[in-house]
Amino acid sequence: MLQVMDWSVVAMGCPLILVALGGRWWERVKARKGAGPVRGTRFFWAWLPLLLGLGMIGGNLPRLLHASHSVVMTMDTLNLVLAVTTVVLVLRVARHFYWRRGLRTPE
Repeated sequence: MLQVMDWSVVAMGCPLILVALGGRWWERVKARKGAGPVRGTRFFWAWLPLLLGLGMIGGNLPRLLHASHSVVMTMDTLNLVLAVTTVVLVLRVARHFYWRRGLRTPE
């Protein structure tokens, strides 16, 4: 039962990656039609599903495929790097969002 749940997490990571690739493709098509690319929340929303999907797949797939301990530890380290990257992106977008709206914290 637990292995089925782990495979379902891997299966949910695949559509997230496809959504991210589709979003990036959509942004490129819009940029070709003359709309300038906006570096802000739309940039973040194109990368967030990709990072989450890779984290979900990388966290469970090596263990499900009975990989060696060194491979599992390497994937866990890469997942930590992905998690830190995602947190940094979220903080940058939140700061940009609040700064633009004038909701600065009192200093």
